[in-house]
Amino acid sequence: MKLGVFFALFGNRTLDEAIDYIKDVGGVTAVELGTGNYPGSAHLNVKELLSSKAKRETLKKKIADAGLTISALSSHGNPLHPNKKTASAHQEASRDTVKLCEKLGVKVAIDFSGCPGDSENSKFPNWVTCPWPDDFSQILDWQWERKVIPYWTKHAKFARDHGVKVAIEMHPGFVVYNPESMLRLRSACGNNVGANFDPSHLFWQGIDPIRALRVLKSCIFHVHAKDTKVDEINTARNGVLDTKHYGNELQRAWIFRTVGYGHGAEFWTEFVSNLRMIGYEGVLSIEHEDSLMSVNEGFRKAVAFLREILLHEKRGAMWWA
Repeated sequence: MKLGVFFALFGNRTLDEAIDYIKDVGGVTAVELGTGNYPGSAHLNVKELLSSKAKRETLKKKIADAGLTISALSSHGNPLHPNKKTASAHQEASRDTVKLCEKLGVKVAIDFSGCPGDSENSKFPNWVTCPWPDDFSQILDWQWERKVIPYWTKHAKFARDHGVKVAIEMHPGFVVYNPESMLRLRSACGNNVGANFDPSHLFWQGIDPIRALRVLKSCIFHVHAKDTKVDEINTARNGVLDTKHYGNELQRAWIFRTVGYGHGAEFWTEFVSNLRMIGYEGVLSIEHEDSLMSVNEGFRKAVAFLREILLHEKRGAMWWA
């Protein structure tokens, strides 16, 4: 299993600067590159790369010469957005990402499932979280039957035709946010749709990431390494659904943390062990959204923490063999 990083962390650096930085830190051998939508594309000009083989070869050489591989291209967006202009732009970025994956030899494109509105006349997404009053159940049925399945059936086929797997990040606010909804999408739209498994979004929902791994198994195409700290005082008072700004750490029910600062080595060792047991030998891609640490501090601590865990697991596997 390799240690990687999502380059969205380094949006204020050029590609060359970011590569030099992670080489200086050491321990990282894979990169996940943003190609548009919410992560942006600070390090890649996707249209230029699609039209120029020479530029693609230059990029591949730059990555390879640094001793790195590309684990995935990421265009997390909302392709189902009720604003047609937004949806069209996000869909185009997702298609371009798939096409660029094929041309670069990258096997995984990462995305969100998206979330429609409640009707054809909606202006904003409508994430349904309860079945009653019955309006909500009717909205959910309409979303899946009229928007989710038709779009994802088409896009999954498009990706499959280009030899690419689509890894959906289960994220509240979108229609795929837990293992059950992930499997529903996969069942309806094809086996080249799977998960970009990010435990940080599961922790605060009360989902055990270890059990979720066991449920999804071979559906997991890529993994993010990000943690969450659930505040027991605030959740006991208000529950886990929280619309306060992420910067209001003291009052929030939960906040994102660097790995090891929400759950310790015992959890992360078990997490890596279970990834191995279900046959995942891909990348742990570090993502940083910890509002209590700078990117530099959070990234360096995550690398040191995960390197030790991966080294421990490797030794254990060698002993067992």
